Amino acid sequence: MIRIFIGYDPREPAAYHVLCHSILVRASIPVAFAPLALGGLREHLWRPRHPLQSTDFSFSRFLVPHLCGFEGWALFMDCDMLVLRDIAELWEMRDAEMAVQVVKHCHAPREARKFLGAEQTRYPMKNWSSLMMFNNSRCTRLSPGYVNDASGLDLHQFRWLEGPHEIGGIPAAWNHLVDYAPPRPVEEIANLHYTNGGPYFEDYASCGHADLWFAERNRMLACASPKLALSRAG
Repeated sequence: MIRIFIGYDPREPAAYHVLCHSILVRASIPVAFAPLALGGLREHLWRPRHPLQSTDFSFSRFLVPHLCGFEGWALFMDCDMLVLRDIAELWEMRDAEMAVQVVKHCHAPREARKFLGAEQTRYPMKNWSSLMMFNNSRCTRLSPGYVNDASGLDLHQFRWLEGPHEIGGIPAAWNHLVDYAPPRPVEEIANLHYTNGGPYFEDYASCGHADLWFAERNRMLACASPKLALSRAG
């Protein structure tokens, strides 16, 4: 089973649910979803909100190894994503020699503001932490105490590891930055990341690949008629 922790922000619940649906309907092995909603993390995350924090899960993502008891593997994903392939393909890329695996972007945002007016920040390793496969037993420094006290850069630049040699890579197709990454055929994209604002926000309803997100949402909302459901059950 793949344990998938997804960042949750009450300002964009549709993003969370559509992402879950996109994973579930394509998965060839069991998956278990855990939303990182702050209401359920009060005993683990107590740091005050930072002025540059654009989402509720900016820091809670680093609690994933602790929430897993520092055992096994787990996947973290930002909620503003849409998976287009079987998540088992990503899971097969786990490398026991690594503490964490990410897409190693070279990403320098152009704009000063992002969705909902949040200030855009620029730093090395930008967006590396938006999708992480944690080898939990190698991430024991990420205790609640550390996650609550460390600076944002310490966390997002992986300074809790011994060094960059512990950070493994993932193909860029698994964290395609919409409207930033060089265009590629959709057949070559495994996971869309609407990092600057997704189509669930009115101001971004025409962003790149918005049509794929709306199509996924509509499939999620569709229900078979009672008669059809009964015939299938029979």
